[in-house]
Amino acid sequence: MTKNICISGYYGFDNFGDETILKILVENIKKYSSDCSITVFSSNPNKTSEELGVNSVYSFDLKGIFKSISKCNCVISGGGSLLQDVTSKKSLLYYMFILFLAQLFGKKTMIFSQGIGPIRNSLLFKFAICILKKAKYVTVRDYKSFDLLKNNGVAAILCNDPVWNLELNDVQKTEKVGIQLREYSCLTSSKIDKIAQLVNKYYSQKEINIFSFQNTFDMKICKEFEQKLLAINPSINVKVIENTSNNKIIEDILSLDILIAMRFHACLVGLKAGVKVLPLSYDIKVETLAKEFEIEYIDLFSSNSIEDIFDKFVNQEIKDNSAKINAKVFDFKSMIEQL
Repeated sequence: MTKNICISGYYGFDNFGDETILKILVENIKKYSSDCSITVFSSNPNKTSEELGVNSVYSFDLKGIFKSISKCNCVISGGGSLLQDVTSKKSLLYYMFILFLAQLFGKKTMIFSQGIGPIRNSLLFKFAICILKKAKYVTVRDYKSFDLLKNNGVAAILCNDPVWNLELNDVQKTEKVGIQLREYSCLTSSKIDKIAQLVNKYYSQKEINIFSFQNTFDMKICKEFEQKLLAINPSINVKVIENTSNNKIIEDILSLDILIAMRFHACLVGLKAGVKVLPLSYDIKVETLAKEFEIEYIDLFSSNSIEDIFDKFVNQEIKDNSAKINAKVFDFKSMIEQL
């Protein structure tokens, strides 16, 4: 009998991390559950359907969502930070509505690799806890979320990030340097200037690729960085790469010699691929990743000398992290057995 599975999350917005998580989730559902039909709620259903070979319904097509959930066996919510009201109260209400509707229809619900909270509105927090208690299977990606749920009577499993399960192809290595930036308050103009100067100092003879993973948040700052580099060195070989598929982004990262990156999943994929990675930390998860793998990182909120850290990074040998990486897998088999 065919299992019908609906997946809800921040999909269709061309966010590299979320789209990679969705790709891995879909691949593993198909791997461990051969007879299944998958429907993803996406803001770009045509693209999602074409790239992943799934059914897809527009995120705000309520009629389509009602129909899909009424016919499904299970709704999977995640991954990412969906259940929080810091970014938007509306998005929190949306993701809770999907779960509530599924539970109202008597469907299984699963929370997939999420970071929970903060939910500052006390009423919405209670509603979220009520929904989470009724979920069949809950996996969270960090200790803070795990403790929050535990203290509120929700049984959860602390999991590794599913992107560690990404299967990498053999890609020809190059001498290219990748720069991945996103707009954030801590990435000030003076820090951009300093990083540009250091990139030119150490890598002016290499091809520099600046990656815009999500144009809404990345393109402006990527273009600014490109102009900074060209102002310092008009002959430097630099270009901004945008509007490429997730698979192409992954291939590009695999081919790099060096990656200087802000986004957590860019750093993760680089480490998994054996690229020399310098994280630019704008979030505790990026700092935690750097510390776990004992690599240099630049804390964009700190006043520490970027030059000193960069110098150490340039002279830092790449460690063999294969054993540590191989141990960091998400247990999809156990999760999908619950379907």
